[in-house]
Amino acid sequence: MKEAVQLTGGWNLVHDGSPLPAQVPGCVHVDLLAAGLIPDPCVGLNEPEVAWVGRRAWTYTRELAPGETAADRHERTDLVFDGLDTAAVITLDGYELGRTRNMHRRHRFDVTGRHGLLHVAFTSAYEEAAAVRALTGERPNAYPEPFQYIRRMACGFGWDWGPTLVTAGIWRPVRLEHWSTARLATVRPLVTVRDGMGRVEVRVDVERTERGADHRLEVRAAVGGAQARAAVDGTGAVLTLDVPDPRLWWPRGYGEQPLYDLEVTLVDQGAETAETPAEDLPLDSWTRRIGFRDVTLDRSPDEHGTAFTFVVNGLPVFARGVNWIPDDVFPSRVTPERYRTRLRQAAEAGVDLVRIWGGGIYEDDAFYDLCDELGLMVWQDFLFACAAYPEEQPLRGEVEAEARDNVVRLMPHPSLVLWNGNNENLWGFRDWDWEPGLRGDSWGGGYYLDLLPRVVAELDPTRPYTAGSPWSGSWDHHPNNPAHGTHHSWEVWNRRDYAEYRDSVPRFVAEFGWQAPPALATLRRALPGERLAPDSPGMLHHQKAEDGNGKLNRGVERHFTLPEDDFDRWHYLTQVVQARAVAAGIEHWRSHWPVCAGTVVWQLNDCWPVSSWSAVDGDGRPKPLYHELRRVYADRLLTLQPGPDGDTGGPVLAVINQSAEPWHTAVRLRRMRADGTVLVEEVLDLTVPARRVSRRTVPGDLVPDVPSAKEFLVADADADADAEADTDAGEGTGGGGGREEGLRALYFPVADKDFAYPAPRYDVVVRTPVGPTGPADAGDGAGEGDGGSGGGGSVEVVVTAHTLVRDLLLRADRLGPDAVCDFGLRTLLPGETIRLRVGNAVDTGANAVRSAFSSVEPA
Repeated sequence: MKEAVQLTGGWNLVHDGSPLPAQVPGCVHVDLLAAGLIPDPCVGLNEPEVAWVGRRAWTYTRELAPGETAADRHERTDLVFDGLDTAAVITLDGYELGRTRNMHRRHRFDVTGRHGLLHVAFTSAYEEAAAVRALTGERPNAYPEPFQYIRRMACGFGWDWGPTLVTAGIWRPVRLEHWSTARLATVRPLVTVRDGMGRVEVRVDVERTERGADHRLEVRAAVGGAQARAAVDGTGAVLTLDVPDPRLWWPRGYGEQPLYDLEVTLVDQGAETAETPAEDLPLDSWTRRIGFRDVTLDRSPDEHGTAFTFVVNGLPVFARGVNWIPDDVFPSRVTPERYRTRLRQAAEAGVDLVRIWGGGIYEDDAFYDLCDELGLMVWQDFLFACAAYPEEQPLRGEVEAEARDNVVRLMPHPSLVLWNGNNENLWGFRDWDWEPGLRGDSWGGGYYLDLLPRVVAELDPTRPYTAGSPWSGSWDHHPNNPAHGTHHSWEVWNRRDYAEYRDSVPRFVAEFGWQAPPALATLRRALPGERLAPDSPGMLHHQKAEDGNGKLNRGVERHFTLPEDDFDRWHYLTQVVQARAVAAGIEHWRSHWPVCAGTVVWQLNDCWPVSSWSAVDGDGRPKPLYHELRRVYADRLLTLQPGPDGDTGGPVLAVINQSAEPWHTAVRLRRMRADGTVLVEEVLDLTVPARRVSRRTVPGDLVPDVPSAKEFLVADADADADAEADTDAGEGTGGGGGREEGLRALYFPVADKDFAYPAPRYDVVVRTPVGPTGPADAGDGAGEGDGGSGGGGSVEVVVTAHTLVRDLLLRADRLGPDAVCDFGLRTLLPGETIRLRVGNAVDTGANAVRSAFSSVEPA
């Protein structure tokens, strides 16, 4: 049987002629950091101080002892690299094994019987890119660095949310594989479901040794109780397994995620010339978890344009998505545990689709395993982003090899639902002045419209492919036409107010977003000793977007008075606007299902501490946007959309039911004054079928008076009866939630700075965890003493409003760097009470807790 030995230890990195201990998997930066030779590039202004690292050649060395590669037990020993970053020459005892120029694919070298000093010598990525550019000629891109000339993580050269840290190293595992006679070179399971029958067609490629050329080989496979076997014809075999009535894999929120172990074994039945049958000898095995499901993409034309709707097991799905970037500037540092934390955050926010963006990496197998378990559909970009890519050699061959490698590696995963050719390059060709400057030179179109779809059709025909994002489906329409296919909505963030998301109904919004700074605790760690201000040196350095702060400020100014010399207030308001902006888009587009069939927020995560579009910052702390996603991505959502709708022009109540059951609910509509007075009230009895949306215009007498700037509209649904009773007594429902207090939607007809908000007044009570005598109050917010401090435990915070309190936010990291709160922005009406849970707080005194709250204040 084949044996694999991981080569994790014994590596050195040559630095200025001297060896340093090297971590494998890892990268040069990680080793230099561990040795204290460079400062942390993610802290302060250190990033440019380490730019020299990416412009140097680096060499890794390791001794391979004779016993590690000897042929006494096996005929063949291969040295297998799962990832080399990027252009490298590999030698063993002075003999050149091979050369690589692609971070995104695996490499295998025969080292049978060889031993001695192993050298992996990396050329600077800049030098390699310059050499390729000299062969292919210049091509335009959206950023100044040469990432389109080398097959490596593009965003490592810097992006509008990421630093320029060009790495080198053995970034994925390396091992020795010892084998005899033959091995499984590739295994491709094509999984389909038809009429209650699950079918797995297993296509196997086999590599033989010279001595194994005439051996009779058999491949055996088993899954879900079904078994099959087939003789190897030369170097290949095909097996078919039928599984009656398999349990179907569903996206989260639509059903369960049953997974089946698919086991494939290669067996030697002896040489063809043997006179007597030889005993079966297992040679190699392969095991993966698969899931039975059917995924198609509805791209049919209709009266609205051209659809783009995922259909899973025959059921059309509104995709509640997030874009994913590499979770660390040094991807080798991302562990399976970190993947689990981040992807659980996504699932707990109601996300059911994760798009792996084309400027990053094909993620580790652990990422896709977790998506399989959590029911997170994966949209996988091929790795091309925001540039014209040459199609000449040596890149063309690398692109095809990379695509084949990763399609085969990832296709067993049921979570994988789409292959996408590129990010924004079809759009760039048409709109970003590339086309005239290219003068007929190649730019990547041949990859997206020919090579990649052919590879997918050949290797993984069970999944849909789309040429790019955005892409209208053909050159008959503009690539970013919102009525056709996928759409990227960036004009709003760049130039407009977020209310303008409501001006159109794209068929599928694959990118849109709004920036905000990270949590205060993240900033304090990343910018130690800095007096924080929007334009302080560290804040500006950790803001990579063009005119990023200008866009943040203009976003705030459209709704609030921009604070001067008050960083804490600016920080709060920018995070409020980010949450409101994304919510405005999602609520509007979800209310137009099935015309709009999905939203994919830019972005879930960050790779370092930075002001960006993320919902979870670079230190893993959720922003208010994260909690807002939990609300707007819930199965059931209540929203009030500004008119006009039809001929009436009044606000529209949209009741969105993405659950599997009909939703019968009483919706309580109240037209109110800022002081809490109820002017008009009406209760609507509604039933919304499963996976449907009900839209109706709000009656005229409930529409707030705009000139007064003192009226607003509230809609509540599914409020718990006990909670309602508490409301009347001053202990009631909060806004924007989704637990026992039910669902709430708010409609304010004027900007916050024009609305007659009262000065917010509310009480705060901190209750320690329940003990033998029940919960203990730690004090209130009236200022009579602090009430003591906690020791890192969990507490309940009870807030009772005496006035309208808009977008109340407990910024838990003020109570300790690891403190977390279970809710984000909340709006309370007079007399309402909410209960928040805070964990890992260091300081839990009432005054400290109260000082951690912020809310909208009168202009």
